[in-house]
Amino acid sequence: MLADPGGPLEETVPAERPVTLRDLLTFTLGTGIVAAEPGTIPIADALSALQGEEPGLPPDEWIRRLGALPLVCQPGERWMYHTAANVTGVLIARATGMSFGDALRERICEPLGMKDTAFSVAGENISRLATAYQRDDATGEIVVEDGPDGYWSRPPAFEDGGGGLVSTASDYLAFASALLAGGTRHGERVLARPSVTLMTSDHLTPAQKAVSGFQPGYFDDIGWGFGMSVRTRRTHLGPWPVSCPPPASVGSYGWPGIYGTGWYNDPAEDMTTILMIQRAPAPAGLPILFDFWTAAYQAIDD
Repeated sequence: MLADPGGPLEETVPAERPVTLRDLLTFTLGTGIVAAEPGTIPIADALSALQGEEPGLPPDEWIRRLGALPLVCQPGERWMYHTAANVTGVLIARATGMSFGDALRERICEPLGMKDTAFSVAGENISRLATAYQRDDATGEIVVEDGPDGYWSRPPAFEDGGGGLVSTASDYLAFASALLAGGTRHGERVLARPSVTLMTSDHLTPAQKAVSGFQPGYFDDIGWGFGMSVRTRRTHLGPWPVSCPPPASVGSYGWPGIYGTGWYNDPAEDMTTILMIQRAPAPAGLPILFDFWTAAYQAIDD
């Protein structure tokens, strides 16, 4: 791993222990997105370059290139976003002997009836694919970031576990509802209840939280399960809505995406909320996000 997270890639020290499966599931493997201006931190530039190459790289080549880079920090030391989900996808493919997409389809999507969730959109459905937008930094105008003939119009070489799936509101609801029901869908068990409990429990230690997050205080009122945030106290002191909707009960869990697609389950209220917009990046202060979750919780007492 790097001797100094901001230093040269060649200056490394040995890792104190191997990376474990739990490290992958809790995003504490020792590497991930490093937010920095281009040209200021070598490992940030190297990881960003690899992310840009992902769509065209076969999984084995992607993991080889990632493995050639030093870890940013010791395994288990801190939470780092995104990359662990990609490594987990490669691991699942190797463990099952099939592609990550085929494994998801066989184990999750088909049992839950999620017929429109995949890493690309088939030709006959391409007209249903929503256009994704973003704001041009130079002009401030809203422009097309990805259209029907873009990223999801063809199968990628690398199936991105950190953000490569395309889906629909109904499929998303099937997934979220199954978790809320403890791993069942229409009376059929898809996931073991203990698995769901593990997925939706906070696994970060106070020491990990103290040095992690997108900004100071990020983990003041949330933790991290397996690939999703978990609210640990109702008093909201941290960022919103990336962490969790402000009225959510302790134990609520979920996560939003860069385009503004967000879902949260609130087991205390027996409630699933899903919002799907297509604007990147969806800023924390976008009024529709606050209005949506506020209205959802207000409706409980109506």
